Amino acid sequence: MSAEIVTELADGVLRLAINRPDKRNALTVDMYAQLGDGLERADTDPAVRAVLLHGHQRVFCAGNDLADFRNPPPVTPGEERPVHRFLRLISTVRKPLVAGVTGSAVGVGTTMLLHCDLVYAGPSARLQLPFVNLGLVPEAASTLLLPAVVGHQRAAELFLLGEPFDADRAVALGIVNAVVPDEQVVETALATARTLAAKAPAAVQLTKRLLRQGRAEAVARQMAAENEHFSAQLRSPEAAEALAAFAERRPPDFSAFHE
Repeated sequence: MSAEIVTELADGVLRLAINRPDKRNALTVDMYAQLGDGLERADTDPAVRAVLLHGHQRVFCAGNDLADFRNPPPVTPGEERPVHRFLRLISTVRKPLVAGVTGSAVGVGTTMLLHCDLVYAGPSARLQLPFVNLGLVPEAASTLLLPAVVGHQRAAELFLLGEPFDADRAVALGIVNAVVPDEQVVETALATARTLAAKAPAAVQLTKRLLRQGRAEAVARQMAAENEHFSAQLRSPEAAEALAAFAERRPPDFSAFHE
């Protein structure tokens, strides 16, 4: 069986490739753990000077694996869930993080991009934030970061309606740096990561820290609040109906629910 997270270090760039195309690169608990390990390595290994994150050419990441999503494995008291560890680490990683996106980027597949320093996407990219449609709330501090990038009204549109949007709109909104041909996305992102890896490492990391320093505590607080509400909503009748409808390939019916 091929690795579902492919890790490779070369020329100062740590590549983290999501490699589960048969399941549309949906993330399992184990995959979150491996991504977290990669980000932790980036911060502790001096040989890593930049990080590249990408998926398969057909799909970047379709969000959470539904089996893990509906039946998360238990954790011991005080233990950090792999998904929460990954989100914490991607929000705090000191090394520059470059992403290449082709195909679907759904849920966490989009919110993780808000923590990347540079993002390149192909014309095939389709981003989507369908949390409300699933009876859930957003995560990854995206309810703080997305309005800061796109403004409240556009963030509300993307979150509350949950409709997909393409790479050109993602550029216009400021989520993506540039659109390049699909077959050049990873190459472009890798070339950019190599450029960053060749620069003065302390200057690069200090500049990244200064860019994010003013909101670091706010990001941590927002992420904690989102995690609390997300966990509660995941156990709610709304989410049960939405996930059942998804599995049954029908529209969800929320008419019987009240606040």
